[in-house]
Amino acid sequence: MKTILFPMLGAVFAAGVTPSTAGDRYADRPPVMVSPDLSAPWVLQLGRAPGIVRRQAVQQQPRLRTAQQPDGVRTAAVQLPAKRVAMRPQINPIYLPQEVDYDGPQKPGTIVIDTTQNFLFLIEKNGKARRYGVGTGKPGFEWSGTHKITNKREWPDWRPPAQMIKREAAKGRYLPTYLAGGMENPLGARALYLGTTEYRIHGTNQPWTIGGAVSSGCIRMRNEDVVDLYERVNVGTTVEVI
Repeated sequence: MKTILFPMLGAVFAAGVTPSTAGDRYADRPPVMVSPDLSAPWVLQLGRAPGIVRRQAVQQQPRLRTAQQPDGVRTAAVQLPAKRVAMRPQINPIYLPQEVDYDGPQKPGTIVIDTTQNFLFLIEKNGKARRYGVGTGKPGFEWSGTHKITNKREWPDWRPPAQMIKREAAKGRYLPTYLAGGMENPLGARALYLGTTEYRIHGTNQPWTIGGAVSSGCIRMRNEDVVDLYERVNVGTTVEVI
């Protein structure tokens, strides 16, 4: 039996919500587990990520031993320093791309975003869908609605809305008015623009936030996942946020 169902949320489209393009970059969230074999080379981004907790395995120090010298004097051998080995961060496999069953009404080629379970579905033929893990709007920034993809950009620039700049400044966090595309840009590797709104589906330089309600309304994906989606959809694709 096909089991994928999308719970419908009440229409809370952003009439009273301050939109933004990149989400709150400062929320303290526990690290999500990222599969090292599937995340390379994007996992290199985590080396500069603030707030990442990495468990470290410490090599056991050898016991202090003595050595018998020719003159009969017993001297202590040099004690080797402990060597720390950092483990790679990992992500819950549920948020990795996978094929799932689908029995909803949407036509193949439609994108459906479930903001309660933090999944994005690209509907395919024969009762299937390609599912990705996403980060969605945090409390107070949730929204729902249907739009078309109106633009696609690789390594997009970021121009934070004036409302976001003002909101963050009130917290003592000062955002740039412009940031060129690249690895340090919060929009990540690709961006899909939704209608005439300031919302978009985009990559992120904070992949550990995937699977949480963390943004100011935009839909975040791992960089490798948004690149994959970018190649599969065209301008004009319907996007339903529920």
